[in-house]
Amino acid sequence: MSEEKENIQFQLTDELIEQVETLIENKNDKELKALLNEFHHADIAEILDEINLEEAVYVIKLLDSETTADILMELDEDTREKILKNLSAKEIAEEIEELDTDDAADIIAELSEERQAEVISHIEDTEHRDEITELLAYDEDTAGGLMGKELVKVYETWTVAGCLRRIRGQAKDVTRVHSIYVVDRKDKLKGRLSLKDLIVAKSDQKIADIYITSVDYVFVDEDAEEVAKIMQKYDLEAIPVVDKNYTLLGRITIDDIVDVIREEADKDYQLAAGISQGVEADDSIWKLTKARLPWLLIGMFGGLGAAGIIEQFNDHMGAFVVLLSFVPLIQATAGNVGVQSSAIVVQGLANDSIDGNIIKRLLKEALLGLVNGVAIACIGLLITHFVFSTPYIVSITISIALVAVILMAALVGTFIPIFLDKRGIDPAVATGPFITTSNDLFGILIYFTIAKLILGF
Repeated sequence: MSEEKENIQFQLTDELIEQVETLIENKNDKELKALLNEFHHADIAEILDEINLEEAVYVIKLLDSETTADILMELDEDTREKILKNLSAKEIAEEIEELDTDDAADIIAELSEERQAEVISHIEDTEHRDEITELLAYDEDTAGGLMGKELVKVYETWTVAGCLRRIRGQAKDVTRVHSIYVVDRKDKLKGRLSLKDLIVAKSDQKIADIYITSVDYVFVDEDAEEVAKIMQKYDLEAIPVVDKNYTLLGRITIDDIVDVIREEADKDYQLAAGISQGVEADDSIWKLTKARLPWLLIGMFGGLGAAGIIEQFNDHMGAFVVLLSFVPLIQATAGNVGVQSSAIVVQGLANDSIDGNIIKRLLKEALLGLVNGVAIACIGLLITHFVFSTPYIVSITISIALVAVILMAALVGTFIPIFLDKRGIDPAVATGPFITTSNDLFGILIYFTIAKLILGF
């Protein structure tokens, strides 16, 4: 892996892109390398994302593999896919050999099965190749799919002096030494070793006498989201991965977990907005349509349902047709309350911060909805009567309906995410259009039902 370059201020400008393109066009390799070497590999990736494919491939082939391996990891997935298609299996293998095993496995996993086998066959480091092959066997959404094989481990039978010698050899292959893990002769995880304890210990002491038995770990088949929760909860920079026999298999570092958290946040945000699958802004029209259309159709049918309810009451309103003017108020209020309630619940479920049974949670949300409903109803009563000159009895009707609708929306927004979560369904699907549409339907029905009861039309 390449060393971190000096942290300088980087700003991607049209002038910089034009300068890079000119140097490529003129085949001025020496000046181009000198220019790009001033930047961090993440900055170079940003440049490559902006220039055309042919120029990006030219840069990748120009720079040394130690640098370009890191650049590949920072590239936009679509750009990386296109570049990899323009590299030979041997060239990809050269890049792979410069990466940690987890990053290498991630890149190879993006290739077709035939291409994967071809690339792996060109990896000269046998141990590196075997470790990558092992990682490719795990599901990408599990701890096994996240872990890397690079770590520092010591045996409990070693002496402090022998341990220090062997650690120096292991640490050369590890980018950052977050922890030192202690294992027995069968590689079973026993604990962790404090660097401070190792340094101050006598050289003839056994590791078994100084290591810490308390160590957090995850099983290899643990879901990636659960791993993220554990590392967040205990503020861990790295966590060891073991199999069912507690054999140490690898470790997961915080940079991999940040990616998981970001991906989950993106997915939940898209679900909340009514997008049913992971998409990006530059995806094809067809893919974007498939992701958005189902929720738009739900919204459309919800709107048609609300229109049907209004039509049932329309012919009987008579002098109270003014009620139609306040339908948007009812729908907007119900939708906002429902989304607020569900968003808090979904966030709590994601963070494991929601305690107690569903009845207790619903009662709390009902009380909150009642308080908010009364406050909004009082303000609504004054505005509808004195600003819109609505008859007093109609204003009373609207205010009572607001309280009922807010109470209903709060309960629906709370119940649905918890209900789905208890049945193993991602509660994020309950937000956005789903909550809004259901609250529109129930809100309109409650509104006109209360109006009919009070006004008698």
